[in-house]
Amino acid sequence: MRVTSSVLDTTLTRHARLGYRVYTPADYDRTGARWPLVLFLHGSGERGADLDAVERNGPPRIARERDLPLIVVAPQLPDGELWSVDALRVLLDRVETDLRVDTTRVYLTGLSMGAFGAWDLAIAEPDRFAALAVVSGGGNPVEICRLKDKPVWIAHGAKDDIIPVAWAEGMAHRLERCGGHPKLTIDPDAGHDAWTKFYQDPALWDWLLAQRTTAHP
Repeated sequence: MRVTSSVLDTTLTRHARLGYRVYTPADYDRTGARWPLVLFLHGSGERGADLDAVERNGPPRIARERDLPLIVVAPQLPDGELWSVDALRVLLDRVETDLRVDTTRVYLTGLSMGAFGAWDLAIAEPDRFAALAVVSGGGNPVEICRLKDKPVWIAHGAKDDIIPVAWAEGMAHRLERCGGHPKLTIDPDAGHDAWTKFYQDPALWDWLLAQRTTAHP
């Protein structure tokens, strides 16, 4: 898997600059094919100016350990910042222009603080993503019904003492009341770090890659 690093100028959004790392499959340059893409939002502990930090957890770490059959995009927030829907829209527009992305297979995932950002972005752009996977986080349930027809996987640790498991359960139950069918996985042995096991599970990647939507205009 090839790794590149870039900085996005997002002066029209709340973030002036947003660094990000891109992981492309080993076969990316050998074919003209378009590839699925997963956008990963990290947690609060990976904020800063050192892009190596985004590889501590989640899809970037998995991409370093084994070749994934998709593109991984991992932006990094500056210290003290929160995820911005507007900045992430600009980033997605950039990578979908610059890379050979199959826009029917764009996936969104995040852990902890990144899960909150992923919920916000998915609710704001429900037609842009083929699936959403969130772990060890929560979100605002007010407009969650916009995702009732979207494949959603929610994972959390039962022993989480940072973000209560009830927050994840509440999002899942609210989505069910809207007519949605989210997957809810509660790891009985996990604390806040439910993500290491979640992202290492091949079932997650098989599930993501099976999801498809209409192309983003």
